[in-house]
Amino acid sequence: MPKVNVYNQLGEVVGDIELNEAIFGIEVNEHVVYEVVKNQLANRRQGTQSAKTRAEVRGGGKKPWRQKGTGRARQGSIRAPQWKGGGVVFAPKPRDYSYAVPKKVRRLAMKSVLTSKVIEGELKILDALTIDTFSTKKAKEVLKNLNVEAKTIVVLEKGDQKIVKSFANLPKVETVVVDLMNVYDLMRFDNLVILKDALTKIEEVYK
Repeated sequence: MPKVNVYNQLGEVVGDIELNEAIFGIEVNEHVVYEVVKNQLANRRQGTQSAKTRAEVRGGGKKPWRQKGTGRARQGSIRAPQWKGGGVVFAPKPRDYSYAVPKKVRRLAMKSVLTSKVIEGELKILDALTIDTFSTKKAKEVLKNLNVEAKTIVVLEKGDQKIVKSFANLPKVETVVVDLMNVYDLMRFDNLVILKDALTKIEEVYK
């Protein structure tokens, strides 16, 4: 089983812990990670391109002139595509880019990313995190003590607002609860800090 050090808020090693090999010690599957990241980015896309067809443009319920006898071409509506202000032929509509990925694939991708963090030395376990008041300065000190100041994601067991908001003003630093962890966010950050109680929950969820 992979073993890593456990740190306190001062950056001191207070012990070590054996990680679950089925989660943090598997063979990294890069293709599965790629597929899940691609899926997450596709699901975030907003198909906002939209135009109105002649049926959706307001007005034009009356023929502009009678069918015959005027010498002009017959017209049924001033909202036909050939008229200024008319509808668009084959108008584009919002598109849904989302698609599903099997749960087993998502779980394997998450385990692969967590394993890669261990292999690359980018994972740090924090025994506990206590911030008594909203303090960006305190949050910054904790990261500095752990030597992970930039591009860091902190995984919490539950959303403590004092902790979340204390980290919120730090650039390139985010917090996330275990239930909302996703592969893309873990890939975006160089450093992963997991609280000890959050680690227990991760091992329960992904066992």
